[in-house]
Amino acid sequence: MAAVLVLIDHPGAALHKSHRELLTLATTFGDATVAFIGDLNEQVLQELGARGVSSVYQPAASDVDDSLVAGKVAFLTEVVRSVAPAAVLLGNTFEAKEIAARAGIQLSSGVITDAVAIGEDFTVTKSVLAGSYAVEAKVTTGTPLITVKANTVEVAPVGNGAMPSVVAVDSPTPANAARITGRTTKPASGRPELTEARVIVAGGRGVDGNFTPVEELADALGGAVGASRAATDAGWIEHSAQVGQTGKTVSPQVYISAGISGAIQQKAGMQTAKVIIAVNKDADSPVFEIADFGVVGDLFKVLPQATAEILKRRS
Repeated sequence: MAAVLVLIDHPGAALHKSHRELLTLATTFGDATVAFIGDLNEQVLQELGARGVSSVYQPAASDVDDSLVAGKVAFLTEVVRSVAPAAVLLGNTFEAKEIAARAGIQLSSGVITDAVAIGEDFTVTKSVLAGSYAVEAKVTTGTPLITVKANTVEVAPVGNGAMPSVVAVDSPTPANAARITGRTTKPASGRPELTEARVIVAGGRGVDGNFTPVEELADALGGAVGASRAATDAGWIEHSAQVGQTGKTVSPQVYISAGISGAIQQKAGMQTAKVIIAVNKDADSPVFEIADFGVVGDLFKVLPQATAEILKRRS
């Protein structure tokens, strides 16, 4: 049975859904081990054991977070050299992709990003060219480092595994690494992380600066709020909400597009959604070409009606 290493980076008090997906995927190949960055509490450690993890590796030093990603890369590469896994699985965030790329260079190993499925021989399926094609790729040199899109794996139920062993790894941060001089905590919105959300409601140029109906529908559905580049560039919403070729790539169960034309740059970030619902006043908008359901109408009328009906049915 192959040993697969999963990188878990600062989950907080509990594992995120994306972490559970990676662990589920890892255990399908054999033994799962974890390279863990952050505070490891007993609850998280117990869940890791219940999900089939045999060993958890942590940085011996406390300065891993004092640099941008150099410290995390140094730690991951040391764990890979020690464990010699068949593959390494990471999340699909911008930072995870950078960690994978840097580690790939240090390990002389191939890197594949945006995976939506992984075969028994670690052949990776990914969607490319704005979702126009599905391709298969396989690392042929070194240890495969694969970043996996969220919401592509059905999380397995927890089992009755034993508490995993915890191993400290000495991995000095490079002296020339860029250092972090300060941090500002982002206010909590109460909504799920955009890349992990099962439901996303996204607004574009058509919201004309007013994201209220988008946010209200997202809250009614327990989803996240996304946006097109036009909306973020206009300053209507923070850039972290951008979905698309130059923003975040998402794979929710339901993606609701409101007031977004659906140009190829937008499609590149959301076309792998299971169900796409489009709301746009322009019946000729490109978004309707990829939508499973479309509503030609004013989003300021359509979205509030949908929100009211959802809340009514829940009451």
